[in-house]
Amino acid sequence: MNLLLNKNLYLVKEKVGMFKASNSYDIFDPETNAHLMTSIEPNLGFFTKMFRFTKYKKHTPFNVSVSETNGRKVVSLKRGVSIFRSDVEVFDHKDQTIGFLKQKFWSFGGKFEIVDKHQKSVCTLEGKWTGWDFKFTNQDNELAIVTKKWAGLGKELFTSADNYVLQINDSIPQDDSRRQLIFASVMCIDMVLKE
Repeated sequence: MNLLLNKNLYLVKEKVGMFKASNSYDIFDPETNAHLMTSIEPNLGFFTKMFRFTKYKKHTPFNVSVSETNGRKVVSLKRGVSIFRSDVEVFDHKDQTIGFLKQKFWSFGGKFEIVDKHQKSVCTLEGKWTGWDFKFTNQDNELAIVTKKWAGLGKELFTSADNYVLQINDSIPQDDSRRQLIFASVMCIDMVLKE
């Protein structure tokens, strides 16, 4: 597992641009403002690009790669065409399957069951329908949160509509595979739940 995934705090900023079909993000350490990773969608097909500019954007397939700033792959995610719900496959840096994000059909605010490669439940990602706060929980234990605001360095940081903070609980040990799945899930929130 990549050492960058042992951090507990990440700022995810969407790259903005006019007529941009792909979803791309920069990931920073919000305490030092160091640029840690980049998330891109390489090789978008013609029809996928076309549908990204329609109301069917959230149904289009995606193949997202998250890499260090030097280009070394950290994790990647892949989903085919989605009609009613999304099932996303998560891969490690060697392109080996490490788990799946399975969207729940009926949920207010969005909900994913996160399972490992053997389909064993790891945790649940659930959002509030009234806002942009998400929690990763396992048997009522909070493992991580995703939010639009973060209190750090003695001041509040309010992120814009396309930026958010992931905070992983200290209770998850370093090099734990749950870190990979939680981090990968954050890349899906915007594309699957908030488009």
